[in-house]
Order: sequence, then structure tokens, then C-alpha cells
Amino acid sequence: MRREEALELMEQWTQGESLRKHGLSVSFCCEAYGRLEASRLGLSREAAEELVDSYACAGLLHDFDYERHPTPEEHPFVGVAYLRAAGWPAEILHAILAHADYSGVRPESYLDKVLFACDELAGFLTACSLVKPTKSIHDVEVKGVVKKMKDKGFARAVKREDMTQGAELLGVSLEEHVGVCLGAMQGKAGELGLGGIVA
Repeated sequence: MRREEALELMEQWTQGESLRKHGLSVSFCCEAYGRLEASRLGLSREAAEELVDSYACAGLLHDFDYERHPTPEEHPFVGVAYLRAAGWPAEILHAILAHADYSGVRPESYLDKVLFACDELAGFLTACSLVKPTKSIHDVEVKGVVKKMKDKGFARAVKREDMTQGAELLGVSLEEHVGVCLGAMQGKAGELGLGGIVA
């Protein structure tokens, strides 16, 4: 697929470091689910990599237009129109539209559900990492994340209902969903700037 192209496009449209890191985080979480799905479907290596790439691209591009077009009237519609004109696959465009609950597009495919489920959780996991004394995602645990979700004062911009609804859409427990995404982000901690404070 076009993962490098997706990354380049996201970085062209997004100057802010935190939004870039968010795109990467969501991409890594989606990629982890793509690998699980490819395994479940018993795909050949080539087909599996194609599937995984599409999940990663959806994560990279879901907010790529947000910095330039942050209003609900424009995001993600401007970005999707651009991607459609550039020939990006329809399933990625549908997932990007479905991740915005105000778009009128409901999550239908597994990719749709994965992107919706990973978006808010990736941001929440980043917040959980940054309040650790070490600033390291390696010090974040599933149990602690679930406990933090009940603290309405913590990362209050993150929609808890999207995280719980996302797990329900995927047919997994909240703990399992957190575990998949946490593992994905821990595996890429260096790229996300969440590897901890270097002494």
C-alpha cells in the first residue's frame, strides 16, 4: 500500500508535533488490530501486509486535515475529498468519515470500528504516559488506564464513551482493547517520544 505516502501527506498537512504523534499513535494501534485480523483470516503474507498497511494508513490520515480545517463543518470532509481525488481506497475514506461521530457515517466495516475505537484511546494512553514521573509508556499498565478513565478530571477532553463504545464495537473487553493499543504503542515508544526521560 502507500504507508510512506500517507506519512508524508500527514506531515505536509500537520506542523504540530502533538498532532503528528497522535496520527502515529493511532496508526500503530490500528496496525496492531490489522495484524490480528490478518491472522484471524489466515491471509497469505502478501495479502496480510496489504491489509495491515490499509489499517496503518487510515490511522495516519484520520486527522491529517485537522490542523488546516479544524471545524466540524470541514474536518474530516476536506481531507476525505482530497484523498478521494488522489485515488485512495474507498474503505480508508469510509473509515476516516466514520471516526467522526458527527459525520453521519456510521462504523460498518472492521476497519471503521478499529479506527473509531483506537482514536480516543491512543490520546488517552499518551496522557497516561506523560503524567508518569518517567514520562514513559512502559510504566503504564492496563489496570491503571482503566482506573484513570473513571477520573473525570484527568484528560477531560478525551471522550470516555468512545473508548468503551469502541471496545463494544470490536467485541472485546475494555481491558483487552487497552492491552492491544498499549502494547502497540509500547513497541513504538521511541518513535512516539514516550520512551521515558533520558538521564
